[in-house]
Amino acid sequence: MAAVFSSVVPGSGQALRGRIPQAAIAFLISAALLGCTWLIERAHGGGAAVLFLMLLVLPWWAIQSYDAWLTAQSPEAGLGQTLKVIWVRAHDVRYLGALFLLTALTDLYIIVANPAYSLTVFCTKPAGLLGALAKAQSPTLHTLIGYGFMRLRRWSLLLYLAYAAFGLLNGTANYACFGYGRVRTVFLVTLIAFTAYVFWRRRCFTAPRAGYPGL
Repeated sequence: MAAVFSSVVPGSGQALRGRIPQAAIAFLISAALLGCTWLIERAHGGGAAVLFLMLLVLPWWAIQSYDAWLTAQSPEAGLGQTLKVIWVRAHDVRYLGALFLLTALTDLYIIVANPAYSLTVFCTKPAGLLGALAKAQSPTLHTLIGYGFMRLRRWSLLLYLAYAAFGLLNGTANYACFGYGRVRTVFLVTLIAFTAYVFWRRRCFTAPRAGYPGL
């Protein structure tokens, strides 16, 4: 119940358990992040704000909700302990998997809502069957990678690294063909940082029977 409360109003779950200092910290950090999101949207547009929301605001929202859940389970729980549990149990990797699944849904929506939309692949926009396959690969691979990350499967790490290599080559080629673009630049920088983090956490990915601890 505490986690449900905190997922709606940050810190309320901790307050429900009598952890007032933790509740205040969770609420203030959440408010500050939401304020930053608003400022970014005003200064740089909705796209930048959404990126900030997905990479910082939503992870923190999940962390403080999980902290409220752990607080209800153990009197020794605290934010430091919560972060340690998240790291040991690879919930950060699972969160990335959830982002991939969310991206798969948005990809599918874009494809369905804009049938004329075509994906740029190595400076060209394939049409016909090739164009359809080029568009279909994005939600398909995002779904597979997302599921694998959620389950911490080793094959999903290999699939992601191959997908990232293709994305980096494709993005670099498009950059060379079309020059600087804010979206293109943000994509490349984010992809490199994202891939570096995933590779750093590669030991989280296990064989199907090994697994990491649950919640």
